[in-house]
Amino acid sequence: MNSSDRQQTIQLLVGEDGNRAAVRELLSEHYDVITDQSVTEADCYLVDDYTFPEHHSDLLERVEDAYPVFCPVVAIRREDSSLRLTLPDPGDREPPLLVNETVDAPIDPPVLFRRLDTLLTRRQQSLELRHYITRLKESNKSLEQFAYAASHDLQEPLRMISSYLQLIEQRYGNELDEEVDEFLDFAIDGANRMRGMIDGLLEYSRIDTEGGQLTETELNDVLEDVQADLQMKIDEHDAAITSDSLPRIEGDPDQLRQLFQNLLSNAIEYSGDEQPEVAVEAERSGTEWQISVTDDGIGIDPDDQERIFEVFQRLHSHDEYAGTGIGLALCKRIVKRHGGRIWVDSEPGEGSTFTFTLPAVDAPRG
Repeated sequence: MNSSDRQQTIQLLVGEDGNRAAVRELLSEHYDVITDQSVTEADCYLVDDYTFPEHHSDLLERVEDAYPVFCPVVAIRREDSSLRLTLPDPGDREPPLLVNETVDAPIDPPVLFRRLDTLLTRRQQSLELRHYITRLKESNKSLEQFAYAASHDLQEPLRMISSYLQLIEQRYGNELDEEVDEFLDFAIDGANRMRGMIDGLLEYSRIDTEGGQLTETELNDVLEDVQADLQMKIDEHDAAITSDSLPRIEGDPDQLRQLFQNLLSNAIEYSGDEQPEVAVEAERSGTEWQISVTDDGIGIDPDDQERIFEVFQRLHSHDEYAGTGIGLALCKRIVKRHGGRIWVDSEPGEGSTFTFTLPAVDAPRG
């Protein structure tokens, strides 16, 4: 009757006044029944309105300890009981729910079994989902550790290659013909670009593991710091950056600086032949803020607007635009760590608007 490979356990917490022996006989044909009268570990609990007050605190503790794994409790409600189970509608209660189903006496066996099977199937699915999530977290952690170790261990041999190439160029540059000199330039440039990619990968792997605590952060201060850091690039391109008064949010200030720096730097870099004009705006939407960075640059083809947030995905050659192809992937991961999302609206030649969400400081905590 159940999706589980094993026979599921139901703890019968019905007293003698609730015909415990008869209910036990009914259940034993289909389930593994625990008859102890103190709450123990089981897949489901069956209680009646005579014994519910006695077991209430222990059941509540068991359900809360099991959460977010689903732990069902079924109550039998009897017509002659002086104590009525008056529970709010499940839609009006926050999880975990103490009583998941109420069955009226006298018990209709097919109805009871159908409801128990539904609840036990949900519990089994909940267990499997938690197991999958745990394995996924372990896998992600292993991948992050691998990325960190691989990037860290690659730094030294790459540094050696780059150093020796530059040493050859300095020591023998005058003795080499033009073609060999060009080959050396290509090799040094490739080593430098690889170092940038490794640095980016190392940074990417640290977003979750080495991020700072999320605290109340003034985005106006973050943007001001970023503009100061980018001042040379802003002056070089004669860029004009305007902004709304930005809100205070829950965030990691260092990672938010990195987020704004990547987006503003890209807006300036991909401005085309025109003077870059960049606007930073904020709009409240429920419990979060939507922050947008709009430019009037070269734009992005709709077919590429999801791909650009993936690691090492570039839309242009290194001759056209510099970069490692990690910047927007870093932005996506930072925003995700903050519980938000990021997307882009753009058309080729019409500029781009990158929008991301961040939680407001007065948003309720989950």
